[in-house]
Parts: sequence; structure tokens; C-alpha cells
Amino acid sequence: MSDLSRILEVLGEVRRRLVRIALVLGSIFGFLLLFELRPITVSVFGHSVPFVYPWPSPFYNVTAQVFHAMVSWMLPPGVKLLNVGVGDSVMVQMEIGLLLTAIVGMPWIVHEVGAFLVPALRRNERALLRSIGIPATVLFAIGTVGGLLILTPFTFLLLFRYVAAMGLQPYLGVQDFVTFALLYSLAFGVVFELPVFIYALTRMGVVRSSTWRQHWRAAVLGALVFGMIVTPDNSGITMLLIAAPMIGLYFGGAYFAARWERLGAKRRGPVAAAGVG
Repeated sequence: MSDLSRILEVLGEVRRRLVRIALVLGSIFGFLLLFELRPITVSVFGHSVPFVYPWPSPFYNVTAQVFHAMVSWMLPPGVKLLNVGVGDSVMVQMEIGLLLTAIVGMPWIVHEVGAFLVPALRRNERALLRSIGIPATVLFAIGTVGGLLILTPFTFLLLFRYVAAMGLQPYLGVQDFVTFALLYSLAFGVVFELPVFIYALTRMGVVRSSTWRQHWRAAVLGALVFGMIVTPDNSGITMLLIAAPMIGLYFGGAYFAARWERLGAKRRGPVAAAGVG
């Protein structure tokens, strides 16, 4: 098989995987924008069990329901949301729909990407992918959910206390609210991937564990810069709320990387001794 034929075969496989991902994500996104979830109580063996069922509703849909849940959970009492632009409410539903689509469809995306990459990986790379796949997914979920349920509400509460101290009216644009909440929570989810990234680089032999310890000052500075970039406000408070756990996760990843190196050295020790004997 010529090089051109192999390239065309790989491109064809990429196209097939992308089409399958697009079909699944498009179906999820369409469902979120065209249906609402209505509650219903079903009697099962004499017990009332709550369920939900989909119902066509292009305006009050799943994204609108999630928006109302975000408002009640994240914003302090008394804060008023304003629809400043004509299309703000539409853009808000789109942003929430895209986030939910990415979260719900992530297992399918990971499956398709893994199925494409695994045949080209060496045995040790496949073992690494299997060992970090579940921890990476769990850490991202913990970070994102923690950002949505804990960090973002705390941030809004803290910032609006400054508003109250200034005697200002607590108003907020609806698109500013959703963009801030989603980006902030996603950034927290990405931050939780840092230990997996550090561990993977050390296990692949790209970066030694001692390097992570030696350059901790640069890591602290990088965490502050990352927090400044990903947070959509310029208060500095949100930057520190992102940077502080990122620094802790950096040292946690460096610890596990060093631990893997020590265990690897112990495993190679008896083997080397047996070879000499």
C-alpha cells in the first residue's frame, strides 16, 4: 500500500469517526432545545416513585429548566437578571445546550477517539491510556460539578457582597451570568485534570518527577496566569479561587509522579539483581 493510500485511508477513518460523533452530539443538542422534562409520579409496588418524561417544547425546554435551576442555586437572593440584548435569551439556551451536550456526549467522544488511536499505540501507551482514562473522567466530573455547585455560588455571593457594600442595585445581565457560570465551572473541571497530566508525562518518561519539584515557582506563576485568563471578570478574587486549588493539585500530581518512579525503581531492582546473579 502506497503512502498516499494510507493517508487517504486514515482521513477516511477520521471522517467516519467525526460523522458518528456529530450525529450523536447533534441528536443530544436537538433534544435539549426541543423538549422539556415533565415530572410524573408512578406507583411501583405501592410506592410513589418520581419520574420525568420528555414533552415537545421549543421555548421552555431542558436548557431553560437548567437555567432556572442555576439561578435558584447560584445567585444570592435579591439579584435581578436582565435581558439586555434582543437575542440574549436565545444565546443563553444555546450556551447551556452546548455545555450539556459536551458533558452527556463525552463518553461517546472518548470512545470514538480511543477507537481511532488505540491501534496506533504501543503496549505501554495503551496501558497508560487505560490507567488514566477513568481517573481523568472522574476528576473532570468532580471539578465541573464542584464548580457549579460550590465554587460558582460562593463566588457570586462574595462578589455581590461588594455590590451591597457600595450601595448599588444587584443587577446582572443574563448572558454575563451564564457565560461566567459556565466558563468558571468548566475551568475548574480542567484544573482537576492537572494531576493526571503530570502523572502521564512522568510515566511516559517525558518529564522526571524531580523536574516538577524544581519548577514549583513557575507552576505557581502559571496557575495565577491561567486563573487570570479563564476568569471572565477582572476582580482578582475569582483568579485566586481558581489558582489556589490548581497549585494544590499540581503538588498532588508531582507526589503521585514521584511515587510511581519510586515503585518502578523498586520493581526494577530485584530484576536487575536476578540478571546479575
